[in-house]
Amino acid sequence: MRKPDPRIDAYIAKSAEFAKPVLRHLRRLVHEGCPGAEETLKWSAPAFLHGGRILCEMAAFKAHCTFGFWHKEMAAVLGSDGERAGEAMGSLGRITSLDDLPSDAAMLRYIRKAAALNDSGAPGRPRPAAKPAKASRDETRAKRLATALEWLADGKHRNWRYESC
Repeated sequence: MRKPDPRIDAYIAKSAEFAKPVLRHLRRLVHEGCPGAEETLKWSAPAFLHGGRILCEMAAFKAHCTFGFWHKEMAAVLGSDGERAGEAMGSLGRITSLDDLPSDAAMLRYIRKAAALNDSGAPGRPRPAAKPAKASRDETRAKRLATALEWLADGKHRNWRYESC
């Protein structure tokens, strides 16, 4: 196991009492199933990296925890455990106690499969295609052009509203 990240310890320590044993258990399982996993914080929540890519993440909220795998193929791997994914963010849905988790054997199998998917180089989650930033209607385009020309004539920069005085 790699060196534990003290930020994860702090995250677990400040979590609700019901969440602490769940988060500790999940953390232990991740390191058992993927000994080379690296701990970090992503989006202010604990995440585990393998091969430089996100393997899985966990989070604690007021009344529940979540645990999810990053790779898109894991939804099919989870089978019946993944059916709860619509309940909350993450692949395993709302977790309020250790009883809500799949068995340790199943979790280890999932973690190892997620690590293998990361190693395969298959894309984890494709980024959505960027939407074009330009105006689609002629009226909008003409209005923006007129405004830009007016500002340029006044000697104003493109982001003049946001510059400090």
